[in-house]
Amino acid sequence: MGKENHNSLFNSIAPFYDLFFNRQRKRFAVVIKGAKEELDLSSYETILDVGCGTGALCSVLHETGLSVTGIDSAEKMLAAAMKKPENQGVHFIQANVLETLPFDDKCFDISIASYVAHGLKQSERKRMYAEMGRITKHQVVIYDYNKNRSFPTTVVEWLEKSDYLHFIKNAELEMKGCVSELKACFSEVKVIDVDTRAAWYICTPA
Repeated sequence: MGKENHNSLFNSIAPFYDLFFNRQRKRFAVVIKGAKEELDLSSYETILDVGCGTGALCSVLHETGLSVTGIDSAEKMLAAAMKKPENQGVHFIQANVLETLPFDDKCFDISIASYVAHGLKQSERKRMYAEMGRITKHQVVIYDYNKNRSFPTTVVEWLEKSDYLHFIKNAELEMKGCVSELKACFSEVKVIDVDTRAAWYICTPA
C-alpha cells in the first residue's frame, strides 16, 4: 500500500477507531502492569510511540510518569489524539517511521510500536526496526500478535491484505536478522507473551 493510500485509509477510519479509546486504554494499562517484571517502563524517562493513532497508549504511558512523544502519519488520528484531555502533556508529531524521523540518534530511552508491524510488508518492517533502533537508547518494543492465531483475526487481516500470517511465523527471526547499513539492528531480541494472542518483542538496539 502506498503512502498516500495508507494515510487515506487511516484518516478515513479515525472517527471509528476513536470509539475504542477507553477500551484500548484499559487494555494497555493491564498489559504494562503485567509486563513490569520483564520490562518496567516507569524506570525510564522518555518514550516514543510509533503509529500512535488516537493516543490511547500515549495517555497510559504518560500516566506512568514518562515523557511521551507520539507519531503517526495520519493527521486525523493525531487531531483526535490531541483533543483528548488524557493526552495533555503528550507531544504529537506527524511523521512516518518508514522515512527518516526528525529525531537525533539515541534521543529516546524507549520506543514502542503497537500493532504496526504486522500491517507492513517485510521490507517495510526492516526499515521500521532500523529507524526505531537508531533513535532509541535502551529498548525497542514491538507490541504485536504472537503465534497463537485466531480465525476472526486471520479473516480480518486477510481482507485488509496485511502481512499477518508471515509476520507471526517469522517475527522473532526477522528482528534478530535485521541488518541496516551492514550492521545488525538489534543485539538481542526477547519475546514475552503479554496476552493470549499478543507479545512484546523486546529488542536491544545494537
